[in-house]
Amino acid sequence: MYKLRCISCGKIYEPSRDLYTCPHCGERMGTLEIIYDYEKINVKKSDFYPEGDISQFSKILPINDYAVQLKVGGTPLYKFKNILGIKELLIKYDGTNPTASYKDRATAIAVSKAYEFDYDTIYCASTGNAASSLAGLTAPTKLNTYIFVPASAPIAKIAQLYVYGAHVIQIDGTYDEAFDISMEVGKRLNWYSRNSAINPYLLEGKKTGALEVIIQNNFEPPDVVFVGVGDGTVISSIFKGFFDFYNLGLIKKIPKIIGIQAKNADAIIRTFEKGKPYIPTDITSTTIADSISVGKPRDVIKACKYVEKSGGTFLRVSDEEILKAISELARFSGVFGEPAGAASYAGLKKAIELDLVGKDEKICIFVTGNGLKDIKSVEKLIKPTKVKPYLDDVLSFINEVKS
Repeated sequence: MYKLRCISCGKIYEPSRDLYTCPHCGERMGTLEIIYDYEKINVKKSDFYPEGDISQFSKILPINDYAVQLKVGGTPLYKFKNILGIKELLIKYDGTNPTASYKDRATAIAVSKAYEFDYDTIYCASTGNAASSLAGLTAPTKLNTYIFVPASAPIAKIAQLYVYGAHVIQIDGTYDEAFDISMEVGKRLNWYSRNSAINPYLLEGKKTGALEVIIQNNFEPPDVVFVGVGDGTVISSIFKGFFDFYNLGLIKKIPKIIGIQAKNADAIIRTFEKGKPYIPTDITSTTIADSISVGKPRDVIKACKYVEKSGGTFLRVSDEEILKAISELARFSGVFGEPAGAASYAGLKKAIELDLVGKDEKICIFVTGNGLKDIKSVEKLIKPTKVKPYLDDVLSFINEVKS
């Protein structure tokens, strides 16, 4: 049904239990992409429905059986008119997934592959969302789950891990250090890896967000898509979803994709700006948007190549712009996104300032996580006022609010 191809050298591999990246190009340059023989895939528009979970895409997913009991996918696509002067703005909101983030899409495939490859233990390194996703989706299964997180991860995300019963290893270091040590442990103990980019199948789960946007918008692709970028897998997956539907003849174009990074976590942008051949540029990252705070991105090559193919680009936004975006997005749409999710809206505003999008274009932003995942980041936006429990005091306060 499918094969694996190195993003750098183009060598094609047959799927196997222990193959994650190209042995010749290595873990960074040799991430693998899943390729299909589209002529052998028989799908039509009527095969899909807007509220279905991601198992409805089984014909274009690299799994034998779907092994997740919770409903992943079928998240809402909201439509708004004349926001920021744009004719139509679509918001794909994945905060309604089982563990409230986009990462559930990847985890669903990882769990399915772990069973297919006959593993009894699965692990990942994460700043929080992938961790809580893996812990939550494996909770009803027989898989043993180990999570490596930087000790600085938001408490709301770490709390989920313990509630779900996962084995938590808090690393006193950065996400990148947690990632590296998790890979060493996983190889030593023969565990299945759910690490972003390293596992080529995860991107296929994440691409279902793009597939749903198409289905929920009556198979009319948007003109431009915005999404926050950390490791590079989510933005790569969005291109891949549109690419698959395009090659299957279900849509007539692939949208331009614009990736958004925090100014102090812009490793992929630096690589992209240097141009071809894309060589990873690693940095020390710091941003309130912990889900995209990655200094050593693993899917950087794929992200750069796919965004280029779409005719898109990358933009930087400040932490202040992200914070403002959280509040503004919530107030006009009712969607409360975590910082990494609201980064897409901040990026849209930046693109408008730079005249990179037209007001008559159909724009879609991906809000990848629920705002309740990281309350601490938005504490500075909250300015509560205490009112005495007397009628006159309350009425006086109301009059002040009105004025």
